[in-house]
Amino acid sequence: MKKDHTPSPNEGLNRQLGLIGLAATGICSMLGASIYVVPFMIQRHVPGIGPNVLPAFFFAALPAIFAAIAYAILSTAMPRAGGSYLYASRGLHPYLGFIASFSQWFGLSIAIGVISYIIIPFFRDIADAMEWQSLSTWLGQGSARVILALVLLWFFVGINLLGIRSYEKIVIPLMIVMFGLGAIVAIAGFSYDQAEFAAQLLEKEGRTLPQKESSLPLMTLLSASAILFASFIGFDAIAQAGGEARNPKRSLPLAIALAIGTVSLYYFIFTSAVYHAVPWSYVAEEAAQRDISAPGLLGVVLSPGWTIAITLGAAIALINDLPAMLLSVSRLMFAWAEDGIFPKQVARIHPKYQTPFGAILISGGMATVGILGSHLAGDFFLGIDIMVTAMLVNFLLMCLTVIWLPKYNPAIAKTISIFKSRTAQLAMAIPGVLLLTLFLGVHTWRDFQTEVDAWYFRPTLIWLLVLALASFIFFWKTRQLKQAGIDIKTAFKDLPNH
Repeated sequence: MKKDHTPSPNEGLNRQLGLIGLAATGICSMLGASIYVVPFMIQRHVPGIGPNVLPAFFFAALPAIFAAIAYAILSTAMPRAGGSYLYASRGLHPYLGFIASFSQWFGLSIAIGVISYIIIPFFRDIADAMEWQSLSTWLGQGSARVILALVLLWFFVGINLLGIRSYEKIVIPLMIVMFGLGAIVAIAGFSYDQAEFAAQLLEKEGRTLPQKESSLPLMTLLSASAILFASFIGFDAIAQAGGEARNPKRSLPLAIALAIGTVSLYYFIFTSAVYHAVPWSYVAEEAAQRDISAPGLLGVVLSPGWTIAITLGAAIALINDLPAMLLSVSRLMFAWAEDGIFPKQVARIHPKYQTPFGAILISGGMATVGILGSHLAGDFFLGIDIMVTAMLVNFLLMCLTVIWLPKYNPAIAKTISIFKSRTAQLAMAIPGVLLLTLFLGVHTWRDFQTEVDAWYFRPTLIWLLVLALASFIFFWKTRQLKQAGIDIKTAFKDLPNH
């Protein structure tokens, strides 16, 4: 919503985030559990996927790429904080923009808590490999896990509060270290074959490889792809930081392209390497019995030192998620408050650090709920499933915005600076709508086909409750705006100053 003045440097967000920082924001939001855990635990959550994880990964990438192109197109026209909320509210309808981004904020905030919670076992595994048994035992206790997850979460809340420069100084070096340690997995995986793995398994554990047959029904492939789609969620964090990007019309779409291109290539190399060395039948059997990860699987053939290194890489990859995702969700809240849909206090900027400190603290509070929920539910995939539902809807709306924007808001549509051809825009957006609708249907179908102990373990129902809450907030706040004499239809077609 337009302000009646231009903010001074101390009043608004500061455009300090460069191309590398933006790309790191997207990359760090995408990597983590997505690569070290999900491609292997998928064997439990979609029984029958067997040796076909890579084809499922490839299919999962397609709608994400179309959504990324939609984000890139819209980012050149609306380079402001709270990207996805802003895009849909100015290009479709403010109600759709808010409820979609609210469920996105909820899902990602819960996911931040989930990630904080699942990092601790990686440190436990490092302590175990170092034969620090007392520390390993302590890290394995539920209370210690919750406390350390909270400490880790709120440390990165603090980093976000201190501003973009502090944020970049943490995120970029961690990203470099993460890629360096991740390269060990690729080298190790392609250095061993499955026969060597079988020999080491027999020698170390006295076990032989399980014999399993595989087939690939279409619904199994689609169900696996819908889950693996979560691995490509995160590049949208770049759009949320649009209000702090330098030269945003160039840097935002370029950073989105760099993030999704780099991460997609990394996913395929990493997953191929692990499954090259570790038979899928072994992965499926282990996943059915316990939580597994890439370091644990490759530990059968690697020395303890190398196993510790890749476990540390996994921990750093997960840690990297936290500051980037916190930046993303807090800027959504900031944008809502700028438009008056949330209390104006949430949009307040710290006079020294120029960060939306209220939005960051509230997002940290919701992530804390994610930590506690993971501990009580005992299954981190619940949080991931909620996030996937929210993001599928959000990405679908981004593609629809590209289609509808010239009719709904032609003034903003004219400022698009990439894929200017209407034919090119539709060629990108329409396949995205079709694929994302398919994935959303499959993901919802899988949810209701899964047996759960109680209704609140069903992600779709939780998401619908969040949507109902978002609808209540939107109609309550817009009613107040109308009573204050604000023309909602006109106001929500303008871009905010930040």
